[in-house]
Amino acid sequence: MSLDQSLSKILIVDFGSQFTQLIARRIREIGVFSEIISHKKLKINNFDDTIKGIILSGGPLNVYQIKKYSFDKKVLNLNIPVLGICFGHQILSKLNGGKVKQSKHREFGLANIYKKSDSLLTTNFFNKKKLNKVWMSHADQVSKLPKNFNVVASSINSKFAVVENKKKNFYGVQFHPEVTHTQNGKKIISNFIFLICKVKRNWTPKDQRKQLIKQVGNQVGSNKVICALSGGVDSSVVAQLLNKAIGKNLYCIFVNTGLLRKNEEIEVVKTFKKRLKMNLIYVNAEKEFLNKLSNVTDPEKKRKIIGNLFIKIFERYAKKIKDVKFLAQGTLYPDLIESKSVTGSQTSKIKSHHNVGGLPKRMKLKLIEPLKFLFKDEVRKLGLELNLSKDIISRHPFPGPGLAIRMPGLITHEKIKILKEADYYFIQALKDHGLYHKIWQAYAALLPVKTVGVMGDNRTYEYLCLLRAITSEDGMTADFYEFKKSFIQTISNKIVNNIRGINRVVYDVTSKPPSTIELE
Repeated sequence: MSLDQSLSKILIVDFGSQFTQLIARRIREIGVFSEIISHKKLKINNFDDTIKGIILSGGPLNVYQIKKYSFDKKVLNLNIPVLGICFGHQILSKLNGGKVKQSKHREFGLANIYKKSDSLLTTNFFNKKKLNKVWMSHADQVSKLPKNFNVVASSINSKFAVVENKKKNFYGVQFHPEVTHTQNGKKIISNFIFLICKVKRNWTPKDQRKQLIKQVGNQVGSNKVICALSGGVDSSVVAQLLNKAIGKNLYCIFVNTGLLRKNEEIEVVKTFKKRLKMNLIYVNAEKEFLNKLSNVTDPEKKRKIIGNLFIKIFERYAKKIKDVKFLAQGTLYPDLIESKSVTGSQTSKIKSHHNVGGLPKRMKLKLIEPLKFLFKDEVRKLGLELNLSKDIISRHPFPGPGLAIRMPGLITHEKIKILKEADYYFIQALKDHGLYHKIWQAYAALLPVKTVGVMGDNRTYEYLCLLRAITSEDGMTADFYEFKKSFIQTISNKIVNNIRGINRVVYDVTSKPPSTIELE
């Protein structure tokens, strides 16, 4: 994602850690541009004057598996500061002549580290007692320091928890400063960037707006673009970004799949066509989608069908507009990470994202995804910078396949109608109780289970409604929101009493991992 060839950056070398994306996120949070590259793709000719620092990530490998990882040692001779994290710390030590061996006592979870000497890296990191709690996750450790390296901090089980070679600006930490569990962990990253790499802040929403508008303009030129508009945060920001970059050469296609939230199609037309005056083509494809999804229960098949049909419809309407060359989508970084490793690392595939896995090879339009290396919070801030309303920007994420993946089992018109109402009551209750903005994502789902109930003197046999509300920073990890019992009782009663077809409500208290945010 080289938005500007002159933009100073921190390069993160990915060795397959589940936390690599968090490193990038932390760097951007403090206002500096970062870029991730796989260790497999790292070459000496990748480097130029814009790279001011290198961070080596953690990973599932160990330094003995020399055939399973690659790293060009010449990179260490470029006079660029290097910070190794966990596995990155071990490989940095090994490549400089140190030794790494399997730990007698593995460290997973919180551990105390103790300050041994001063370092720019740990400036204002330790408390008054010269210690700090950090998050460890390793089975190997550095057993012998390379020449000219000094110990900065130790834990009971890791003598070389923080090390440095001040002359070469090489630094290693055995723990993970990028995770929230490490107290004051962002200070380590901040110190490395500002005190050691001496990078200036260059990554604000204003910077992003300028860079992305410039990038889109250069990529598109005078060609026309179709935008996959849903009305959610991501596609709305993409549409407004393109609107600012290419104006009337943008044609937004809004497809009503029949799997949207209640009244969503009305709000989208009102906002983008009437208020923002964009070229908006409204397509009511409800019957087409429901016919294709008839008798389909497998979640991956649902996603593929929806993704393929989306593209078919875009192609169909693209033919009605002359000289369309590009299709714009609101794909974000977490979408790519979950669908496939954007860096070619060992990150495993969880599920296909409809904007990624559903794209057929025959698609005739070139793809433009201006947000694909941004996290959700960055997209929201960018949207405000683009003058989108807070109502749009603060909306909870909504999956591309819509209600289809919140309805395990068969999809029917009746079930969609029931689910739309349940979701509407839940979201409205969150807003009424001042909870909506405290929650990252919330929704109602309709489970393929019917249960017996009693309403008045009558027996009912109706669907089970599941409510889910989670807190998260970027969707990579998440925890359930702890509602007060009174709120759960209130919303449960409201749904059961007002919606025919539901007689029981449950609340999902599973975190991510082990579950995913959506049911399918």
